[in-house]
Formats: sequence, C-alpha cells, structure tokens
Amino acid sequence: MNLPAALAQLVGVVAAPLLPGLIQSLKARLQGRRGPSPLQPYRTLRRLWRRSRVQPAGAGAVYRLAPAVVAACMLIAVAIVPVAGRGGSFGLGHDALTLLGVLALSRFVTAAAAWETGNGFALMGAARELTVAVSVEALLLLTLLLAALAGHGTDLRLLSATGAGWAPWRSLAHWSGLLAFGLVVLAETGRQPIDNPDTHLELTMIHEGPLLEYAGPDLALLQWAAAARHWVVMVLGAELFLPHPAGFLIGLVALAGLLAAQCTALAVIETAQAKMRLLRVPVLVGFAGVVVLAAIFIRAAGVSA
Repeated sequence: MNLPAALAQLVGVVAAPLLPGLIQSLKARLQGRRGPSPLQPYRTLRRLWRRSRVQPAGAGAVYRLAPAVVAACMLIAVAIVPVAGRGGSFGLGHDALTLLGVLALSRFVTAAAAWETGNGFALMGAARELTVAVSVEALLLLTLLLAALAGHGTDLRLLSATGAGWAPWRSLAHWSGLLAFGLVVLAETGRQPIDNPDTHLELTMIHEGPLLEYAGPDLALLQWAAAARHWVVMVLGAELFLPHPAGFLIGLVALAGLLAAQCTALAVIETAQAKMRLLRVPVLVGFAGVVVLAAIFIRAAGVSA
C-alpha cells in the first residue's frame, strides 16, 4: 500500500466538515456578518453524537440502517478519489464509474428512508432531490466521460495525471468540462442557486428535507456524509479540471489552495445569486449537458479544440 497516499485520502474523513464550515464563514463575512467559525460543523457533530436517537412510528429497517449505509458509501467514495494524483490500495480501486455508482447509492438510500417514514415534508424533499439528481448525475457522467476521453481510461489517478499542468487549458473541451463540473459541485453540495443550505422551511428545502425525522448520532452520520460529499466532489474537481502540479508533495499543497479557492467561489456565488425555481434547474443542467456533449463529440472526432 502507498501509505502516504492512503493517509492523505483518510484526511478527508476528518477534514470534510471543515469545507462547509469555511463556506458558511466566508459567506457571512461577504454579507457583513461575523458568522460562525469554520469549526462550527465539528461542534454540531459533537453535540448531535451526545443526543439520543428517535424513530417515527411505522419506520422500519430501512430508516434505521440508512444513516450507517449512507456514511459507509461516503467513506468508500473518499477512499476512491485520489489525493494529489495518488491513492492508497484499499481494495476498492479508483474507477470514476464506481464513484458515480456509490454517490447514486447514497442518494437512493437517503430517499428510501424518507419514503419509509411517510413524513410529507421528508417525501417532498426526497422527491425534489431526486428531480435534481436525475439531471445532475447525467451531467456528472458526461463530464467524467469527457475527462476519460482525454486520459484514455476511467482510472481517476490517470485522469488526474492527464489534467496536471497547463497543457489541458489550451483545449476548449477542458474549459467546457470545467464549467459543467462547477455546476455539478453546486448541485451535489446543495448550494445556491440550486438549493439554499441556510433554509429550514420545509416547503423550500431540498437536501435537508429527507433528514427531518433523524436526530442524535443518526443525524450526525448523515451530516458528516453531506460534508464528505463536499470533499469528494471538490477534490474531484481540483484533480480533474483545475490546474495542479504533478508531484505528490507539492500537489498536496496545491490541493489545499484549490479547495480554499473553491470554498471562496461557492461563498461568492451564494452571496450574489438567489435560489432559482426548482423546475428551472433541469433546464440549466441540460444546457450544460449540451455543451459537454459538443465537447465530447469534438474530442472524439480528434479535433484539437
């Protein structure tokens, strides 16, 4: 096993809550507020872990097992995504399509648990999340396919090496993939204009809706999984579509800077943009999908664009 690379990947298990905490802190500063500390998600997780669980009447095994299954899926996702172009040998591989399947399974289990509770607002949130996910997962698949055409494979370590340096930036297809993946990051992390992470109104929330019936350690696992999704998609974006060096040690330093830059960009976008209507999200994602499809056809045809 490549021990340094494995340890770097496992850092994501601990560091994941720092990303949404940093976004919230930066957004508050941009809006002229003091805001929470970037470490606030850790305090929230600690508080939730000390509280007791709840179980709605009529909920069964799916509801009880969902938090553990979702957290396990995100642990696998963290282990799949390489860090600074390298990854430890956890027996899971580093295939991009495997990662896509794990993320989809996590979302399905969350929605299934919401269906089992029968809570109207949880069902509403799950339905909205799946509505967005249908188009966003297709867009993620297209962006990964675009990167795979450049790297001639779906191994994420290979794709990270292909995207290293400044050479890919001379390609119009790479710019198309970057813009599309930026939209994927907004959707997967539940950020504006796709979703509003600050709302607690049952009629408007999307990602928070399926979690309404959970409390205590179960809710802590689900909130950690949401933070881990931030880590996975933002590290993936940095490795595939943002400029980064090829070396491992210098790549770690560059990755930290790229993650901070992405957090800043998300905070700026949330400050400048209001949440859009739900039915307009597939239209926006569909437009990005058309752009990526055009880039795929150009790259597959061998045109240097």
